[in-house]
Amino acid sequence: MKIGVVGGSGLYAMEGLEDREEIKVLTPFGEPSDAYVRGILGGHEVYFLPRHGVGHRYMPSEINHRANIYGFKELGVELVLSVSAVGSLREDFCPRDVVLPDQYYDRTKQSGSQTFFSEGLVAHVGFGEPACPILREHLTEATQRVLEGWKTQEHKPRLHVGGTYVCMEGPAFSTRAESKIYRQLGCDLIGMTSLPEAKLCREAQMCYQAIAMITDYDCWHPEAASVTVEMVTAHMQANAKVAQAILREVIGPRLEVGRDCSCRNALASAVATDADCIPAVKREQLALLRGSGAKE
Repeated sequence: MKIGVVGGSGLYAMEGLEDREEIKVLTPFGEPSDAYVRGILGGHEVYFLPRHGVGHRYMPSEINHRANIYGFKELGVELVLSVSAVGSLREDFCPRDVVLPDQYYDRTKQSGSQTFFSEGLVAHVGFGEPACPILREHLTEATQRVLEGWKTQEHKPRLHVGGTYVCMEGPAFSTRAESKIYRQLGCDLIGMTSLPEAKLCREAQMCYQAIAMITDYDCWHPEAASVTVEMVTAHMQANAKVAQAILREVIGPRLEVGRDCSCRNALASAVATDADCIPAVKREQLALLRGSGAKE
């Protein structure tokens, strides 16, 4: 099974990753954020991609999510694990905790760049359950094993399974009014990158689950300092070690299971355009999305 990991460039600098090589992919939707780093981890072929590019060159609204996810599909990836920094909208979701969100609330204005279907081809995938429940179950078990033995002199990370992720564009962080309204709506986390990935993975019939690493309390908390780049960076450095441990734990023999989820059949009844009206170039793109990837 081929596995995709999208996140910071430090994720693939981990112990246990063997036979590393860089692979550049050019997609019909342009260039991905950077080269994919291929390696062997836990007996699986794994492809890592820094979503902001090496050196963090792209703002959230500048990321070419379509190219990133299509590139994974071309490489034959079947499931994608996403690691990202998020703000907490709940008192009990503390910085350096880990969350596996199962829902999203969209506050972006870029829906056209969050779908492969346009230019003569229309499709509407089901998105009521935007993350893969089977993949989340594996991640839950792996994260619990990691955190049970995690030793730290500071806050001991906790796992929260489920939660609603508000996706905003940025690059500025929330206003206090926005942050409070999201809390009133019952949202749990806020970030800028995960929702487009989830949408596109569903259209590409790949399993997807975000591993959300909390770095701050956004700006709603009356006693915590408002979020800053320095604050986020400090927590991200600590979170990176936890994220690497979780990836090493989940990517192994236990992940070698049949895909019984609905992710792999998301396009079964999603296409609305008559077959004889689909442009040839879009037909080719659809063929890759429906198949297992890895062009011969």
